[in-house]
Amino acid sequence: QVQLVESGGGLVQPGESLKLSCEASGRTFSIYTVAWYRQAPGQGRELVASITSGGTTNYADSVKDRFTISGDNPKKLVYLQMDNLRPEDTAVYYCNAYTIDMGEGAEYWGQGTQVTVSS
Repeated sequence: QVQLVESGGGLVQPGESLKLSCEASGRTFSIYTVAWYRQAPGQGRELVASITSGGTTNYADSVKDRFTISGDNPKKLVYLQMDNLRPEDTAVYYCNAYTIDMGEGAEYWGQGTQVTVSS
């Protein structure tokens, strides 16, 4: 199994920045992709950005050129740098890991961290 812990959320004003962290533990060697999702009140969960163990990244159109996903080690520590934040970025942000272990795929989630953008 893999455990995920997010940190770095908070309250900021529009135009400011935040950096979220996702730290993985457990069978991290099995991680293939780490992604950030977010869920605003009354909305479904949406993919924000993802990074594979090989370093390939993907972004939602709404955050391209503002958010950057990276990792000191793509399998153990992944960051989401969020610049030029907007009120519509307000949501609970979740870290997600997709693993392949002994030929079987599995998905894990962190507990989430709140990001609020408001003046």
